[in-house]
Amino acid sequence: MLNHNFFTYAGKIILQILGEILYFPVWWYSVGFARAGTSVFHFWRARETSLGFSVWLKNIFVPMYGQRDPAGRVISFVMRLVQIIFRGAILLFWLGLALIALIIWLIGPILLFLGLAFQLAN
Repeated sequence: MLNHNFFTYAGKIILQILGEILYFPVWWYSVGFARAGTSVFHFWRARETSLGFSVWLKNIFVPMYGQRDPAGRVISFVMRLVQIIFRGAILLFWLGLALIALIIWLIGPILLFLGLAFQLAN
């Protein structure tokens, strides 16, 4: 008697596909969301690194070009403050985009399911 035939493998394949379909929402909102969150964090850290925001923030009271006279210190502080404000605004923009991407990740399957249900209902 054959233990491995077309129907046995077909049954196993169908059960595996059904299991993966049922496991998909669990994966999407657990492991998938953790991976998406990690990717968003790395994206945001890369934007922070490219803007050099933390470097500007650390050196806000360090005079630029080694000019240690009072006028040089004031000019350096004001210029760095302006740079920090603008770079911080850009960094907040990137953070907003990253959070929107995470929200889309969370509501995407729900919207897809609702759209499919709406189409099938009509």
